[in-house]
Amino acid sequence: MAMKGLRLSLLVLGVFSLCCATAGDSSGVKKMRMQFRVFEEYTQALYQRYPDIRIEGENYLPIPLYRHISSFLSMFKLLVIGVIIIGRDPFAFFGMQAPGIWEWGQGNKIYACMMVFFLSNMIENQLMSTGAFEITLNDVPVWSKLESGHLPSMQQLVQILDNEMKMNVHMNTIPHHS
Repeated sequence: MAMKGLRLSLLVLGVFSLCCATAGDSSGVKKMRMQFRVFEEYTQALYQRYPDIRIEGENYLPIPLYRHISSFLSMFKLLVIGVIIIGRDPFAFFGMQAPGIWEWGQGNKIYACMMVFFLSNMIENQLMSTGAFEITLNDVPVWSKLESGHLPSMQQLVQILDNEMKMNVHMNTIPHHS
């Protein structure tokens, strides 16, 4: 009796997670709240040096193929967890013998569900992570981690911004002829 209650509660939790994962997202793109530790550190340092500058941060989306694979994997994960909880053998449906890991998962449902959940999330996060750190000043790109392969040091960033600002000031003081 307790096992049926556990199965039902885990199934309800899975359905609720599925509803929450897809609610309000018609684009198919997985929404993520990420920790921008480096961005926040750079923002604080730049605000101290340049109090009048406006700094914005946003997610740089991966290519559509990776986004779709991640969305599919998210749904497939919930399906696999549901099948583990229910205890149906999906391999019998295809006329195949269940592998040993399936048998282990049926004997250890909680561990199997946790393993599927965490491994799937790890892969989804890798697919959604671009590693982008792009810096623009007045819509002009001044640094691209995607092109350079690394983050600028704070000293490099300050030097780049100083040079760009001096160039902008210089360009604005040159008389323009019509």
